[in-house]
Amino acid sequence: MPRQPTLVGQPVLIVVDIQKGAFLDRSNAGIPTMPDYYDNMARARRVVDAAHAAGIPVIFFQETHRRDMVDYGRELDGSEGIHCMDGEPGTPVAAEEMDMRPSDYFIQKRRYSCFFGTELEILLKGLKAETLILVGGMTDVCVHYTFVDGHQHDYYCRVISDSVGGTSPQAHQASLNAMEYLQEGAVQTTDEIVAKLADFNKAAA
Repeated sequence: MPRQPTLVGQPVLIVVDIQKGAFLDRSNAGIPTMPDYYDNMARARRVVDAAHAAGIPVIFFQETHRRDMVDYGRELDGSEGIHCMDGEPGTPVAAEEMDMRPSDYFIQKRRYSCFFGTELEILLKGLKAETLILVGGMTDVCVHYTFVDGHQHDYYCRVISDSVGGTSPQAHQASLNAMEYLQEGAVQTTDEIVAKLADFNKAAA
């Protein structure tokens, strides 16, 4: 198959779990983070701004768990400790820092993939989405699993390499490589996607 354009049909920006903890105290309680993680979360604002300017739908996701821990499932069996618990100051979406607007969409999730147990698929159908652009965290967990589910639902998926952050530099890069393996041209930089969103806006005008 020939390499597909970066933006095919209607694009949608999915902001994966950019939550207050990344800005309040530069912590992601319970989850290890690569050294550039917080800088990459802040950089994702440029992609949100470009999507807003281009009139592209933006969907914010928040991972959150009940305080009685009934919905963690197997998430605590690996390297992660208790994280994203309801009522903790770091759990809400970083709405001000990311310029989340009333016209944006907001979905909570209890598992890693943005597709699992959420209304995302219904929303994407309503938006007539074809290309999913992913920013946020973690590259090797929630972003990767959302990418794979999007791929398996036949969406064109793009991940912004310096606006996502992983649990380690090695895991971050390995997941970017795995996503590029599934869709050639999937991995884009912030500068690249901002330029393409600006061109999309001009073409739509």
